[in-house]
Amino acid sequence: MNIPENLKYLPTHEWVLVEGSKAKVGISDYAQHALGDVVYISLPEVGDDVTADESFADVESVKAASEVFSPVTGTVTAINDALDSDAGLLNQDPYANWIIEVEFTELSDKLVDAAEYEKLLENA
Repeated sequence: MNIPENLKYLPTHEWVLVEGSKAKVGISDYAQHALGDVVYISLPEVGDDVTADESFADVESVKAASEVFSPVTGTVTAINDALDSDAGLLNQDPYANWIIEVEFTELSDKLVDAAEYEKLLENA
């Protein structure tokens, strides 16, 4: 299982990369494996507000549909348009294929580092 050290993770299997006041958000390697072949993702719009620990998108796979939760509170400044035409990019590399970028004001208090996330997965 790929768990990059430079990211923070929610127990619901989303990751966040903080770069100054902006944050890129995606789903973890564990999440994309659990979902199976991703066929669709509903993306928010640029300018939409997201709230930490609340759903901002739905990912659909051949197995199931799952909500995607935000690790931050703020305003969406960019979406990964490539996912609109090929949601399967999340299966190919869930860390290179971020979902949204957010100008954030607050981080979730549920975020954990890579080591804690790995322990969480071991106990799942």
